[in-house]
Amino acid sequence: MTGPLKGLKVIEFGGIGPGPFCAMMLADMGADVIRLDRKADKGRDREAPGFLAAGRRSVLHRGRRSIAVDLKSSTDHDKVLAMVDGADAIIEGYRPGVMERLGLGPDVLLARNPRLVYGRMTGWGQDGPLAHAAGHDINYIALSGALATIGRKAGGPIAPAAMVGDLGGGGMMLAFGIMCAVFEARNSGHGQVVDAAVLDGAALLTSIVCELRAIGHWKDERESNLLDGGSHFYDTYECADGQWISIGALEPQFYALLLEKLQIADPEFQRQRDPAVWPSLNAKMAAIFRSQPSAHWCALLENTDVCFAPVLSTAEAARHPHNMARATFFESQGVVQPSPAPRFSRTPARQPRPAPYIGEHDDELL
Repeated sequence: MTGPLKGLKVIEFGGIGPGPFCAMMLADMGADVIRLDRKADKGRDREAPGFLAAGRRSVLHRGRRSIAVDLKSSTDHDKVLAMVDGADAIIEGYRPGVMERLGLGPDVLLARNPRLVYGRMTGWGQDGPLAHAAGHDINYIALSGALATIGRKAGGPIAPAAMVGDLGGGGMMLAFGIMCAVFEARNSGHGQVVDAAVLDGAALLTSIVCELRAIGHWKDERESNLLDGGSHFYDTYECADGQWISIGALEPQFYALLLEKLQIADPEFQRQRDPAVWPSLNAKMAAIFRSQPSAHWCALLENTDVCFAPVLSTAEAARHPHNMARATFFESQGVVQPSPAPRFSRTPARQPRPAPYIGEHDDELL
């Protein structure tokens, strides 16, 4: 293991979505993460391409070892307890009360290992009226206020593929919480429970909207604000070839350069910050960008202070020269995936090893 978290030992109780993403982030940075998978699933990840674990093709399971256990078996239960005794942190993503019923709740594990950080990942949180209700990313970000800000005025809100909720508001926040608690435990000698709810994390990600509303720069109507497609200088536009590009010319000097590059002399465009003319200017800008294919606009605007980028799929993004130069993506087992981030000058993270098969390390670890 290499990376800034080398020496950190984490036990991950297998789940889906935000918990595995948290574990992936920690493993990417060098933590020794051992994933506890269901014994009943052992072998299925080798046989069925559509199975959630997907064997070595799973991106979210990369970089750690796997053992297959039956948490209802007294023998396996004791083995798990022994493993937790030597861990710095655990990750679990069951509904509230499940770990307690399995005899693996915080009271039990912290009594055995007082320095343990007990990371809990749920959608709604450990308490509150919705704590025991089922839900998914789209529901959590809806209740957080984040979903209402995403989409066009003429249509309904659009959920962005589990990135704002499960991964950003959930897994990433849990990873941050675990490392905060590990830091504190190394000073105090005492562990604690980290209650990471996707709802709470997604709400935290709306901080910029709350700030803009507080200073009178946000209306609760999609496509009506500075940063949600309401303005003509901060939006996406379709090109003649059906591809899309993005413009983010917020500052006056960047906006002036945009007008210069596009050879716009229309005086109405001088009213950059006047929301009353944004719909008109947006339509005019859309007509300009529809007049040429995306390659034309990339050649004209990319690598300038216009604040421009083409809108790329993940496959296209991996082939972009800038991302290739920085190795922002890599390929493993035929799967293109993002590289560990952020980067460290003295303790860089290595390219993660492929995801394990379920139970691949049973002999080694048990």
